[in-house]
Amino acid sequence: MRVVVEADGGSRGNPGPAGYGAVVCDAVSDEVLAERSEGLGIATNNVAEYQGLIAGLRAALELGADEVDVRMDSKLVVEQMSGRWKIKHPAMQPLAKEAGEVAREIGTVRYSWIPRARNTRADRLANLAMDAQAAR
Repeated sequence: MRVVVEADGGSRGNPGPAGYGAVVCDAVSDEVLAERSEGLGIATNNVAEYQGLIAGLRAALELGADEVDVRMDSKLVVEQMSGRWKIKHPAMQPLAKEAGEVAREIGTVRYSWIPRARNTRADRLANLAMDAQAAR
């Protein structure tokens, strides 16, 4: 089964109250098959972006996907997961490793950058999670 994962993460303050959102859609019909979002407490934007990716990949795996097109507005995560950029920051390395392990379980995973304006579903979920963290 081929799906699209749209993922996003954010932090208000960087670091600050952080959260992520991920949406898994059927690649043909665009039907939403799963949504994930969670507050992360105090974290950086990049940590939140990676957590959104991991949540989206896990949801795709749970649905039985064997082919995933990941779309994110984080150039950093897309380039690092595509192997074009090195992962220098120590906090990113275990997250990238975890995402890579889930991706290998799925089989085929492609990463592409999209403008924020085309990532509204995941962005909305990430903002709801950040709102919940900020209210604590």
